Amino acid sequence: MTPLPTPLPPPDGPGPGPGPGPGPEEVALRVALRSRQLGLSREEVAARAGMSPGYLRHLEELGTGFDPEAAHRLAVALETTYDDLLGGRTDLPPGQPPPAPAPVLARLAPQECWDRLSDHGIGRVALTSDAGPVVLPVNYLVDAHAIVYRTSAAGAATAVGAGELAFEADRLDEARSAGWSVLVVGTAEPVTDAATVRRLTGQPGAEPWAAGVREHWIRIVPARISGRLITPG
Repeated sequence: MTPLPTPLPPPDGPGPGPGPGPGPEEVALRVALRSRQLGLSREEVAARAGMSPGYLRHLEELGTGFDPEAAHRLAVALETTYDDLLGGRTDLPPGQPPPAPAPVLARLAPQECWDRLSDHGIGRVALTSDAGPVVLPVNYLVDAHAIVYRTSAAGAATAVGAGELAFEADRLDEARSAGWSVLVVGTAEPVTDAATVRRLTGQPGAEPWAAGVREHWIRIVPARISGRLITPG
């Protein structure tokens, strides 16, 4: 086993600097992500830190409201720092864990692609604008084997008349180093039928995350759809 770093004295005070510390869910997420990166189970992390798995779970549930000495031991066990454990980022890009053993890459059939997209979610529209190529995240709905989303009248995602464009969505399982992606290529057209707009607006997922008035609905009419699935071997 690789030797653990030499423990350093824990910092003074209850947390990593001024301001409120992360909540229990954030601490538990950091512990879980770092454990996966090191390939360690909860039991192995607890053993490294000189505590029982039950006590480790208790620390996670308390968030930053526990003994700094225990937090320092846990940071050393996870080969990180006290500050990173209690104040590090949780918005790291996907793909931090290593690949799964003997991963299998498979193609998805068209209907499997639509099944993966389900009825709504967040995807990315890729198109060419006056400023050059752009990729824009959008809240989308699946409507009769087409992608629809809302945007503003002057938004880059309006895309009408932009020629061929692409839409991509994916889901990742960091714990298993697995996931899927679906690519739709087609053209964009405005949704102008009032009854269709009312129907779409009333569906779950129709409200965009972005602020502002987004009264225009855009439909991506697919010319082709493809997808890939990665699973552990």
